[in-house]
Amino acid sequence: MTERGALDAVSPLDGRYARYTEPLVPYASERALMRARVEVEVEYLIALADLDATPLAVDADQREHLRGLYESFDKDDASVVKQLETEGYGEYTATNHDVKAVEYFVRLNLPEDLDAGNWIHFGLTSEDVNNLAHRLLVKPAVEEVLVPELRETRDALAEMARRYRDVPMLARTHGQPATPTTFGKEMAVYASRLGRALVRIEQAADALSGKLAGASGTYAAHHAAYPDVDWPAFAREFVDGLGLDHEPLTTQVNPCDDLAALFDALRGANNVLLDLDLDVWLYVSDRYLGQEAVEGETGSSTMPHKVNPIDFENSEGNLSKANSDLTFLGDYVTKSRLQRDLSDSTVKRNIGAAFSHCLIGYRKCQNGLAKVVPNEQVMADDLEGTPEIIGEAVQTILRREGHEDAYEQVKKATRGQHVTMEDFTAMIDDLDVSEAVREELHALTPAGYTGVADEMVDALD
Repeated sequence: MTERGALDAVSPLDGRYARYTEPLVPYASERALMRARVEVEVEYLIALADLDATPLAVDADQREHLRGLYESFDKDDASVVKQLETEGYGEYTATNHDVKAVEYFVRLNLPEDLDAGNWIHFGLTSEDVNNLAHRLLVKPAVEEVLVPELRETRDALAEMARRYRDVPMLARTHGQPATPTTFGKEMAVYASRLGRALVRIEQAADALSGKLAGASGTYAAHHAAYPDVDWPAFAREFVDGLGLDHEPLTTQVNPCDDLAALFDALRGANNVLLDLDLDVWLYVSDRYLGQEAVEGETGSSTMPHKVNPIDFENSEGNLSKANSDLTFLGDYVTKSRLQRDLSDSTVKRNIGAAFSHCLIGYRKCQNGLAKVVPNEQVMADDLEGTPEIIGEAVQTILRREGHEDAYEQVKKATRGQHVTMEDFTAMIDDLDVSEAVREELHALTPAGYTGVADEMVDALD
């Protein structure tokens, strides 16, 4: 079969967006899964050698050799594993079984002075290897790729919040003019939400758990061979040694509630950014945000003037696709008929695709944020042209002064009408209030009615 290039890829993740998804290759590719399986098989073999009950002995040089099988696992090694599975290799016919192919790969590469072929995969079922291997990939993919990108996005939002903390902006509730805010405070809201979402993701990644309990989760084969060994304790120490929590009660499969929690935490962060993408898109549409025009870029094939918010649109699309995939994965991997069915095997191979759509979405959002700048004059003009928004302040001050019908008075004068500052001046002049209160009311302006929005940005520190 002819080797395919990026332009022949059936998925944009390995084609159009390959440059964005490259950081996930060490965790999401089939070669990565092979390597992780080799790691589990090798470390398990070494752990068996450390048991007093077994006659297996592996010295320091042999351990170094064995660990080199996964530490230096390369394309040629992956090719051998694939041949063992699909075509046969050396003395082995095709296994048509990916984990068995890994077992044979380790057997073929044992140190010459180590007779341990019968101890590789001893007492294990494929799921013992697979559930651990997947988590050995998922955990660093999240902690070393996705989390740093999210943190960078959060930091960019926090920087914008501080820079534009006192830039007044008309707010909109239900799409209608509402009490003013500042652009910085609105960015601070997103930075704060994303920060909390990051904590959930980190906690979920840290809580990933693995099992090593055999074909039905009972340690039956292990116990039959060595009934005096405390196999649950052995499994706990082994799984902990891989950097995972031990899951003591399982069927053949790890129930995957831990993965579902992680996928849900990622969805939470994605939803924050989706909300941001939509808002920024609207701010660009309203000309509250200007965009840097990149030299040589084309915004429209027919309208030369266009500078479209394509990064936020791309982010929105990829994060929506990621959330769809993460929802499906979270729902699917937690179910298994009776003690085991194999339908989840093919599904779990799509975890990397979901993570890839996340990564593209994060990168695109960052690209978009780097290009936008508040159009302070447009924001100021909009505030000046919407004086009715100080009506809330007027009626609240009047309530403070004991006017029971304050809300009704202001509502009658402003609701559904075009109001000018002169109208407010006239209304305030007719009010039965002290001169000090009258001056307080006359001092109100749309641009100045932002409460403590600028100070709220300090909550990010």
